[in-house]
Amino acid sequence: MSSNTQTSPRSWLADLPSWTIIAPVVAGIVLGAAAFGVGSSGIFVGIVALALAASVFAAVHHAETVAHRVGEPYGTLVLALAVTLIEVALIVSLMIAGGTEAAALARDTVFAAVMIILNGIIGLCLLVGGLRHRQQTFMLDGVSAAMVALAAIVVLALVFPNYTVTTPGPYYSPSQLMLIAVVSLAIYGAFVFAQTIGNRGIFVEDEPVTEPQHQTPPPSNTLTALSAILLMACLTAVVLLAKKLAPSLESAVLRVGAPNAVVGVIIAAIVLLPEGLAALRAARANRLQTSLNLALGSALASIGLTIPAVSVLSLYMHTQLVLGIDTKATVLLTLSLFITAIALRTGRTIVLHGIVLLVIFVVYLFTTVVP
Repeated sequence: MSSNTQTSPRSWLADLPSWTIIAPVVAGIVLGAAAFGVGSSGIFVGIVALALAASVFAAVHHAETVAHRVGEPYGTLVLALAVTLIEVALIVSLMIAGGTEAAALARDTVFAAVMIILNGIIGLCLLVGGLRHRQQTFMLDGVSAAMVALAAIVVLALVFPNYTVTTPGPYYSPSQLMLIAVVSLAIYGAFVFAQTIGNRGIFVEDEPVTEPQHQTPPPSNTLTALSAILLMACLTAVVLLAKKLAPSLESAVLRVGAPNAVVGVIIAAIVLLPEGLAALRAARANRLQTSLNLALGSALASIGLTIPAVSVLSLYMHTQLVLGIDTKATVLLTLSLFITAIALRTGRTIVLHGIVLLVIFVVYLFTTVVP
């Protein structure tokens, strides 16, 4: 224990891989070059993509360092909230810049994030974990609580607007929009309270049986603080680099003739990469509870914080916020919630569950490109 608290700067810097420090620095240089209009050639776009990938992997490393120190479920909550807050800032800035043309941006981004998490991330974690460990277990009560909260917010935010009559179309009236914003915050706040204080035990997996020599001691406070700072720097770089890539992605989508919604899917996937990789690594290590905490917590934070933020912005700007999804998307969302709930209903998962969720994810991606 003393070795953990009495470490010299040289010692804790040695515990931090140099590439995890270099990655956000390089990303900052690339962003600075883009701000000064260095160029938008294919080579520069490739450099931006490489800087983004490096920032993603560095973010995963720093998130795991922080999580190891603070313990579960606080560690997964740190990463989910950090990514979501930066994602909300990105959406709000794009909405302010885009005006009425960006009225559906929040809906498309949130819907894409939920579908990627429910089917893509969870499906891949169940598949990889099942192939490696045959059968994995988790705390059923915690996952059930997360699914209850997620289903309520998703349906109220993305489906119910299509059935209200005060304002025809996929819109809420101002008073309804404010109600949904408050309800979303209330549900998410109740979930965070249950996860961290009220019912923390149902979100924490049992400690795996390992040999004492294989147990890694937690990082020092200094190393944890530095990793937390670098985590925010990496996540900020991920979002800003994704924003820089957006015009190139939009041009590519237009050339292919695909719908604009494809851009939202790509941006959401990029922003969710740090959480997705962290969840996948936890599943490979037979820590499925951590994977599900990350995935479902990210989905809840994404919609539970984004909807209130964009609702207030829409009311302030006196614009109509498009929230209701179409019939095809409603069917896929309902199927995703239903299958995920069934797959996670027993507290044990197998490879089949992951395969089915990934098939739904492929169908979602294909019908987004070919509606």
